[in-house]
Amino acid sequence: MQHPRPGRTHHQGGGARAAVSLTALLSLSLTGCGVAGLGDDGGGGARSAVGAASVAGIDCADTGKVQGTGSSAQQNAMKYWIKHYQSACPGVRIAYNPIGSGAGGAQFLRGATTFGGSDSALKPDEVERSKDVCRGGRAIDLPMVGGPIAIGYDVPGVEDLTLDAATLAKIFDREITMWDDPEIRLLNPGADLPSMPVRPVHRSDDSGTTQNFQAYLAGAAPEVWTHPVAKAWQGTGGASASGSSGVASEVTSGVGAIGYFELSFARARQIKTVSVDTGAPAAVAPTPATASAGIAAAQVAGKGRDMKLKFRYDASTPGAYPIVQVTYEIVCDKGNQKATLPALKSFLTYTASKVGQKDLSRLNYAPLPESVAGQVRDVVGTLS
Repeated sequence: MQHPRPGRTHHQGGGARAAVSLTALLSLSLTGCGVAGLGDDGGGGARSAVGAASVAGIDCADTGKVQGTGSSAQQNAMKYWIKHYQSACPGVRIAYNPIGSGAGGAQFLRGATTFGGSDSALKPDEVERSKDVCRGGRAIDLPMVGGPIAIGYDVPGVEDLTLDAATLAKIFDREITMWDDPEIRLLNPGADLPSMPVRPVHRSDDSGTTQNFQAYLAGAAPEVWTHPVAKAWQGTGGASASGSSGVASEVTSGVGAIGYFELSFARARQIKTVSVDTGAPAAVAPTPATASAGIAAAQVAGKGRDMKLKFRYDASTPGAYPIVQVTYEIVCDKGNQKATLPALKSFLTYTASKVGQKDLSRLNYAPLPESVAGQVRDVVGTLS
């Protein structure tokens, strides 16, 4: 379905306290509790580390314990990476606790973890605070995995739905309240839209996914979405739920509901998703490939070795899905702990490698474009 529309503009902008010591976090990694990590490779211990590394294309560190916390959006990617890395490198222990971007960043800035995972880049005040942890250096953002933020919906009889930035902004700000609204009809001339209330659902917790979604709305429809871009929801009214899983559950349990979450939640629960009219010749559905195309259009806006990305939300590139987020690994450029530095560099070099990125689409993530991943590997090699 084709709906040429005019383009719009914006770019992406930038804790919870969790009193968990590094010792406690490493203990969690050994006992499960939702932490991604493996104690041994489940029968692969007889394989030599050299042989396994050669097969997997991983340059292993000899030993080390690396603890990360943060974004739940990259949880499944981390599980995949940790499983394959530790299978190849049994001397290294990696653990990741998906406690959320805000809490993960706070843990890193307290010096409790080796790296943090965040769906938004560091703010200037966080960079300044990081100098207490990164002795002689500062924290930097390394984009590591991307993905589309899908807009899932439950409208009886509507299998294909196209919306643009303005209609999405009005829906989530309660300006459009019925599914047969003229603006939705204009974008979906062949759909049998029911006269049914729209029930928008947003995150109740602070979230990088919320921040990225609101950045898209503010950038692509600034005349409609005038709220600040923040991790906390800024829109008017609507239902709320904790976490992407909570929002997905609300969408599936309420007829007429619409919400935002990572594509993996839509795929796992078979939730119908919106195609976005960007002004390109055809509306774009959320897929790993279309999200990668959207990430490829971003520019590196960070200073020095920081790789914060800036997105252009008014772009109408054919086949590029515009509502994307990138999860960053937050690390020290200098001042990393000597005991963990070799393992940290080895692991992040693998995650940013072609081997580490190539299968992410099977997990509903968007692999980094090689133009970005190559820069990430270069920066990882300079960490000290």
